[in-house]
Amino acid sequence: MEFTVRQIAALINGKVQGNDALPINQLAKIEEGQPGSISFLSNLKYEPFLYTTQASAVIVDGSFEPKKPVAATLIFVENSYSAFTRLLEEYHRQMSFARVGVEQPSYLADNSTVGEQVYRGAFSYIGRNCRIGNNVKIYPHVFIGDNVQIGDNTILHPGVRVLENCVVGSHCTLHPNAVIGSDGFGFAPQPDGTYKTIPQLGNVILEDHVSVGANTTIDCATMGSTIIRRGAKLDNLIQIGHNVEIGANTVIAAQTGISGSTKIGANCTIGGQAGIGGHISIADHTRIGAQSGVGKSIKEPGQAINGTPSQDLKESLKSQVLIRQLPQLEKRISALEKKGIGDQ
Repeated sequence: MEFTVRQIAALINGKVQGNDALPINQLAKIEEGQPGSISFLSNLKYEPFLYTTQASAVIVDGSFEPKKPVAATLIFVENSYSAFTRLLEEYHRQMSFARVGVEQPSYLADNSTVGEQVYRGAFSYIGRNCRIGNNVKIYPHVFIGDNVQIGDNTILHPGVRVLENCVVGSHCTLHPNAVIGSDGFGFAPQPDGTYKTIPQLGNVILEDHVSVGANTTIDCATMGSTIIRRGAKLDNLIQIGHNVEIGANTVIAAQTGISGSTKIGANCTIGGQAGIGGHISIADHTRIGAQSGVGKSIKEPGQAINGTPSQDLKESLKSQVLIRQLPQLEKRISALEKKGIGDQ
């Protein structure tokens, strides 16, 4: 895939100094640039590479003034880091959505509809009564169960499973082997010590612009829906229990587990390996540190908590300092006891 400097400058609203007709076919770090590549300069500690890079073009801040002659064509923008990020997004979109058509073998069941510009990879399966939107990309070995709806411009990477009755919005990304709609962990204890399986009859709803990481599992609701709100981002290896609700634009890092029927607010940040108990609520804008154990509701928005059991972040840090001081404190107490202080 190839673009000219002129086209790239138009995309990122930049002004060109140099040859705007140069072809660009790859992105590169400024220190690793080669002819045909484009890079950026944001952190000035990398400025020396600007004068030696082989990249054809470099994106720089509008206020930047080179101290030496620069061989590369420069594109001046308001913020070079943001502009390069925009370029990465566009490149990724172009590459991700380039595939169109149906590879064989693949399966499409009765009464299911598929939109325009859809890609269906080999060994993919689409069940009955499904509605697949426009420009959806279904990679090999994806399973889509009966009565599933998938919105426009969504990508399902290899091995994804979207089980019966689930709804996936537009502009979503499901990474390899994510499972949407697996049975919730519902078992009723019996008098004889065994467990009786509780049927899980609900579904999962992913709203628009949701990202689900590789090997993350989202359980269907016992009744009703497990809901991941618009813009939420889930990392790899996360477990979301039945009837959970994740608020809009909340970000959750890897290996976190969220128990059933818990409600997490909007714009929360949850660190890796956090454990969140069931039937509680987490207020908007809450920040939960990695490996924290949250067993009760957080009602006040904007709190930062940490530890197991979780507590206010500042109090947690103070406790950690005191814990590190315990060996020295123990020595001081022993010394005082030997002097006979504290025996009375």
